[in-house]
Amino acid sequence: MSTADRSAAATPTLQPITRARYEALARRARLLSWLSLAWMAVEGAVAITAGAVASSIALVGFGLDSVIEGVASLVIVWRFTGHRVLSHAAEERAQQIVAVEFFLLAPYVAYESVRTLTGSGHPEVSALGIGLAAASLVVMPVLGVVKTRLADHLGSAATRGEGRQNILCAAMAGAVLIGLLGNALVGAWWLDPLAGLVIAAVAVREGQEAWLGEGCCVESPIERGSPPIGTCGCCDTAPDERTSLDELDRTQSTESASL
Repeated sequence: MSTADRSAAATPTLQPITRARYEALARRARLLSWLSLAWMAVEGAVAITAGAVASSIALVGFGLDSVIEGVASLVIVWRFTGHRVLSHAAEERAQQIVAVEFFLLAPYVAYESVRTLTGSGHPEVSALGIGLAAASLVVMPVLGVVKTRLADHLGSAATRGEGRQNILCAAMAGAVLIGLLGNALVGAWWLDPLAGLVIAAVAVREGQEAWLGEGCCVESPIERGSPPIGTCGCCDTAPDERTSLDELDRTQSTESASL
């Protein structure tokens, strides 16, 4: 199945929405990203501190992943602020930035996982880390699912990419929790780095899909039924076929310039 076919199958058929409704959804996406940023700030600080105390590479890596996801949240806030709310160019840039962050995460997690497997030092038990991982395992899937559904209404692959990062964070929290519990209960410290290698592979796949435009061939949410647009090459259209979202973007820019 081609990328275009997968995108079409994954994206539900939705009714057109008004410009006012689109802007309301954009504000919701921005609010969710601010909430994510607040959570990531706490999660990152706690994970890195707990990891340093317990000499746990997994917890430190989990904390650094939180930093990367915090940057992704800022990207979405930028994407849906001011004139960029109705800008396809801003959507494409945000989509690519989110993809790059997947690629930054994967090699670090893989490297630290291999280093932990081949090294002589093993992490200590961390009750704080166990509690943090359990909390993230509950919170992050909720944020990820809500953002993914919102992305379908907005026609935003960047928002969908951020939602997938949140879901990946939940998967990493699960892996960290298994590793910490395994180490605490039966001394199975090696579960953590093995799970880390799986997460690194998933991050590479998600990054590839985001960069190539998985979900980029979306219809304009304001005029559904018009030709889709995107940067992945699977939905190229001529300039005169672009949707009314571009026209709204140009109109808004002209109005701003005239003020």
